[in-house]
Amino acid sequence: MNVPGGSMPMAAVPRATVAATIFLAFAFTYFLSALLRAVTATLAPVFSQEMGLRAGELGLLAGAYFVGFASLQLPLGRALDRFGPRRTLLWLLSLAVLGCMAMAMAGSLAGLIAARALVGAGVAACLMAPLTLFRRLFSPAFQLRAHSWLLMTGSLGMLASTLPVQWLLPVLGWRGLFWSVAALLALGMVLLAAAVPRDVPTAPAAGPSAGYGAIVRHPLFVAMAPLGFWLYGGMIAVQALWAGPWLTRVVGQTPGEAAQGLFIINLCMLITFAAWGLLMPRLVQRGWSAPRLMTWGIPLALGLLLLNIVLGAGAGAAHWAAWCVACTAVSVSQPAVGAAFPAAQAGRALSAFNLVIFSGVFAVQWGVGLLVDAGRAAGLDDVRAFQGAMAALAVCSTLSYGWFVWRMRAPAAHADNGR
Repeated sequence: MNVPGGSMPMAAVPRATVAATIFLAFAFTYFLSALLRAVTATLAPVFSQEMGLRAGELGLLAGAYFVGFASLQLPLGRALDRFGPRRTLLWLLSLAVLGCMAMAMAGSLAGLIAARALVGAGVAACLMAPLTLFRRLFSPAFQLRAHSWLLMTGSLGMLASTLPVQWLLPVLGWRGLFWSVAALLALGMVLLAAAVPRDVPTAPAAGPSAGYGAIVRHPLFVAMAPLGFWLYGGMIAVQALWAGPWLTRVVGQTPGEAAQGLFIINLCMLITFAAWGLLMPRLVQRGWSAPRLMTWGIPLALGLLLLNIVLGAGAGAAHWAAWCVACTAVSVSQPAVGAAFPAAQAGRALSAFNLVIFSGVFAVQWGVGLLVDAGRAAGLDDVRAFQGAMAALAVCSTLSYGWFVWRMRAPAAHADNGR
């Protein structure tokens, strides 16, 4: 297979080698983006102690990443379709490098928030760019497997944000950590420039179908969007931030013990996405579409979330790991949305859905912090305050699942199940 205008003639080397090279180049930067997304959970005690941050301020700091990330999604989709994944990703990663340098030099909460928002904008294409390229070049089975393995790489980045970061803090300090990540991102840009085929700009598709309006009105998008916002976004919000404070403030663990718990959660997610990558092509061959997997898998996640809320201080890392693993059933929504549209619109479709997910991450990260602070102001202890905040997430997630099941019964939605 040849890529027009590519820097690498695909016919000259085995196809699997080319695919693996491209995948690994993308995976390296996605690993770093996931580490940056989740590192606030490990650094939360450091920021709270050094800058005296309350739960709401900590949630705002963590969520600033997703504000920057989400603000780029709609222009990102157009850029991916028009200018191509390689060029778009390289330009944005330069912002991420600057954002990490700004984090390392920040001297106030406002400076940290601004720098973290810049980081979020800079890594906005780290998943969308490879998914768009895979949609153009490779088979549906490879797309499903590559998507799961990219998420596995992200889990590896989140894993690295726990105990490894905890071990490096005495050596580098949190500022040195961000200088180091800036250097690694610059290295990732070099790898991408060398390994990924050059982009061939494509003209925007003609007609109203090229706009975002038609995308967000698509029956599959409408059915899946609330689940993407509340359950998928909520899972990332807990994994990337609130699992840490739950373990320290509800369970009563030390920061070191909480970092070990976060390590366990992210290790479980890594193993789960690796398994999804192996199983997804076989499941699709046997008729298990993405909506069917979500319909049967999500009730387990909802039940485990309720169990964790009821257990309160008894819900440790293993319980939250089980919930996060169960939530991976909703991750198949992302490639399903991309596959529901022509390849020329894949960047916009994927980015629009990604905007929904990460808007949910921001809402849950900040919202949980605000609800915890409100509970504490009302006289509740940490356990009750966190239980109340998570109960709100459970209600919203359950309602979004009911919406999904109802909408998927519509004939128009069923017509897209096999796409």
